[in-house]
Amino acid sequence: MQYRCEASSVEGFIQQVAVSYIANGYWFYVAGSIPVGKEPELVDRKLVAHYGIGVSKWVRARRKQLGQANLQYIRFERFFLILATPGQHRFYLEEASTIRDARRIPIRFAGYSISFRGGHAQIRIDPNEYRLLKAYLLELATRRTSECLEAEFQRMPFEPYAPVRRQLLAIHRAVNKARMVAGLPVLDKECLRLRRTIVRPFEPWRDRRAA
Repeated sequence: MQYRCEASSVEGFIQQVAVSYIANGYWFYVAGSIPVGKEPELVDRKLVAHYGIGVSKWVRARRKQLGQANLQYIRFERFFLILATPGQHRFYLEEASTIRDARRIPIRFAGYSISFRGGHAQIRIDPNEYRLLKAYLLELATRRTSECLEAEFQRMPFEPYAPVRRQLLAIHRAVNKARMVAGLPVLDKECLRLRRTIVRPFEPWRDRRAA
């Protein structure tokens, strides 16, 4: 059985982690980075074999019935995650000092923050990234044309999951407020991309923004 673990894009990585793993109870995780000089594919095979990750859905179901944990592994370039459900597994002993719980400590990667709250996986722009982004656009709010600012919003690299949409709309409102106070034309909401692209995480994906 071939276990697919190398995401082909940031968008695919984020989608797979949040929608397929975190949302399905894989709350406990270890994040790591493969050092330069090591072959990522060799590390993939070693970790998948070591923790018995590449098994069928029937084996996973049986493990769950026995109170054992199931694991998933995913990597984009040199960044990787090992994620686990609650239960018994050597993972919890061997990685004890580095395991985090996505219900308490979000996964942070590529400017995103992924957590599990209120019974759902949540994807948002990481708070630090959000503050920098908002400060940058507010600095430009009264110094650039509306066309230039709308282009900045269109170039946003974040997929518009619901929390991300709320964050982008908040920045958009703040920029328009600053422009109204200065007597400048406001930005059209059409400059925001509010529908996300569903991707195939492990297959090549063409970024439509680059088209």
